[in-house]
Amino acid sequence: MGKRVPHSARAALFAPLEQTGRAEAVTRRLVDAITLGLLTDAEQLPSETELASQFGVSTVTVREALVALRQQGLVETRRGRGGGSFVRAPSGASPWQDRLRATSLSELRDVGDHYLAVAGAAAKLAADRASVEDIARLQLATEDIRAATGPAAARAERHFHLEVAAAAQSPRLTQQELALQGEAGGLLWLPVGHDGSTEAHTAHREITSAIARGDGALARTLTEEHILDAVDRLVELHFELIESPGSALDSSLRGE
Repeated sequence: MGKRVPHSARAALFAPLEQTGRAEAVTRRLVDAITLGLLTDAEQLPSETELASQFGVSTVTVREALVALRQQGLVETRRGRGGGSFVRAPSGASPWQDRLRATSLSELRDVGDHYLAVAGAAAKLAADRASVEDIARLQLATEDIRAATGPAAARAERHFHLEVAAAAQSPRLTQQELALQGEAGGLLWLPVGHDGSTEAHTAHREITSAIARGDGALARTLTEEHILDAVDRLVELHFELIESPGSALDSSLRGE
C-alpha cells in the first residue's frame, strides 16, 4: 500500500486544473483562494514557473492570470531583489447584499440543496478517512471561528468547510466545495445574526468531534442541520432586504 499524500484545503487550491491552458480558470481559483482567506494579505505567491507546474498550465497562462488579478487589485507585483507577486486581500464593503436582494427564494433553496449534498457527503467521508493532521486542522479552524467577528467570521466559516472537504481525501469532492464556495459561499455564510463566539463555535466543535470519533452519520447530520440553519437565515435576510432597502441591515452586511 503506497504512502498517502497529505491533503488539505490549501493543497486543493493548487491542484491541477481539469482544463489546461485557461487563464480564466487560474484567475478564478486564485480569486477564490484570496477571498476565502486561504491566501492571506501580503503573502507572496509561488513563482510563475511553480504556479504553472502546480496548476498544470503554461507560464504564459499564469502570466495572463496574474495580469487579471493585478487589474482587480488582488495582486501586487514587485520588481527587483525580493520581488514577486504578493496578495492584496480585499477590504471594505462587499456587494453580497445586492446579490442576496436580487436572488429568488427558489435559487436560494437550490444553492442550499447543492451545498447540503456536497458538504454532508464530505463530513461523512472525513469521519472515515481523516488523518491526525486533518483533525488538527479542523480543530484550529474551529478555534478561528470562536475568535472571528464580522466579515472575518464568514471567511472562517468558509475555511472550516473547505478543511472538512479536504479531510474527506477526495480531490473531486474538494474541488466541488471550492467551486461552490466561489459561486455562493460568501452568500451562504453571511455573518449577520450569526454569533461567531458561541453558536457557531459550538456547532463546528460538535462536527469536528464527530469526525474525530469516526461517527460519519452524526457528522453528516450535524453538517446538514448547520447548513439548513444557514439557508433559513438567508431567507429571513432576503425578506428584510426587500422590505427595508437601504436600512441598517445593509450596513450590518457590509460590516460597518
